Amino acid sequence: MREKSKITHNLIVGRNPVIEALRAATPIVKIFLLHGIRGGNIETIYSLAKERKIPCIEINRNKFEELTSDDVNQGVAAIIEEKKFVDVDDILEIALTKEELPLILILDEIQDPQNLGAIIRTAECAGVHGVIIPKHNAAPVTSTVTKASAGAVEYVAMARVTNIAQTIDELKENGVWIVGTDSSADKKYTELDYKIPLALVVGSEGRGMRRLVKEKCDFLVKIPLFGKIESLNASVAAALLVYEVVRKRK
Repeated sequence: MREKSKITHNLIVGRNPVIEALRAATPIVKIFLLHGIRGGNIETIYSLAKERKIPCIEINRNKFEELTSDDVNQGVAAIIEEKKFVDVDDILEIALTKEELPLILILDEIQDPQNLGAIIRTAECAGVHGVIIPKHNAAPVTSTVTKASAGAVEYVAMARVTNIAQTIDELKENGVWIVGTDSSADKKYTELDYKIPLALVVGSEGRGMRRLVKEKCDFLVKIPLFGKIESLNASVAAALLVYEVVRKRK
């Protein structure tokens, strides 16, 4: 299951993502701020950075625009080490340590970084133990994802694997049940009892789950649709599924 990333430099932008990265003890090399920028959260950045002995450097607008092309950078950018991925076994260990039934999200080729970020944000808010993404044909964890997650990327354990179908088999060997969504499924997503070790599969924005991944699922459920659009946004579908599990387990 092991698929570790090499440590390289990455950029996150925006005030809240940088604050969350500081609070989460994310390895930050340095922080750049637009010269003259002010505000309560800017003071928070300076204070947290000082505690961790991270340099804060003020630069002019031209240099800042060379640093980041993000139009909504809010005058703050941080150079960090790239997200460190964990093993799938580590995610299971998190659940075991918390003495909770595993709740894992498997993202089958999510392409849109905004969707990926939104799903990670939901995962963190709902107490998901970890998120599994494929190494290929999926959105990488970039500054856009970090910002869309409102900094949740810094708190959620994530594993990056070469083969989703094989990973599902390995999860099953560890007693985890696999639930995916399919519009032709017999059961609604509200009709399952989720009080079992569980991994939820969310398919890609266009075609949903791939055939082999779908065949690996122990259960398929549908989210009822009553309008003319044939499917929900992937991040919305993920949120509905995750919070239904949370509701059923309480």
